[in-house]
Amino acid sequence: MKKTKVAQVEQAKDDPSVLTQDLIAVRDQRDRAAFGRLYDHFAPRLKGMMIRGGLRDGTAEDVVQDVMLSVWHKAAQFDPHRAEAAGWIYGIARNRRIDLARRRPLSLPEELPEPESLEPDQTQVIALQQEARHLAEALDRLAPEQADVLRAAYFDDISHSQISDVKGLPLGTIKSRIRLGLERLRHELRDIAP
Repeated sequence: MKKTKVAQVEQAKDDPSVLTQDLIAVRDQRDRAAFGRLYDHFAPRLKGMMIRGGLRDGTAEDVVQDVMLSVWHKAAQFDPHRAEAAGWIYGIARNRRIDLARRRPLSLPEELPEPESLEPDQTQVIALQQEARHLAEALDRLAPEQADVLRAAYFDDISHSQISDVKGLPLGTIKSRIRLGLERLRHELRDIAP
């Protein structure tokens, strides 16, 4: 007589997996052969899990040994009605990995060297003053309408559209004056550029 699908599913729920049967054998009879099968099945999978979790190969192997030793010693706590063998063993491994991460000391931030001085040296100050003087002289040699829009855009940090509104000129005219003024400044200052 054939079993219906519902009956097959019910029987599958009642029948523990082979791994769960092995864990029950370890729990109830301290069956070394069953433990060996569990070890052969789970050790490589647990090692992969630990390596993906960031452990190095040697440390991962140590954790796997520790987990499987816990499986042997804690087998009496296994309840097949609450979990399958795989879920129970992976839970132990997960907890062991978390414990290991918590015990690891936090890395200390690298100490940055103290800057020698935040103040610019005298040669830097003199060089900046000379560059500022050259820039001011070059701006004075520009056409007044170009110099005005450049000062507004770059010294006063006013947008091109705001300059257009203030001057009452089209935005395209303001942009053209800025572009032409910058080209002229580049030409004027080419000798002092590094």
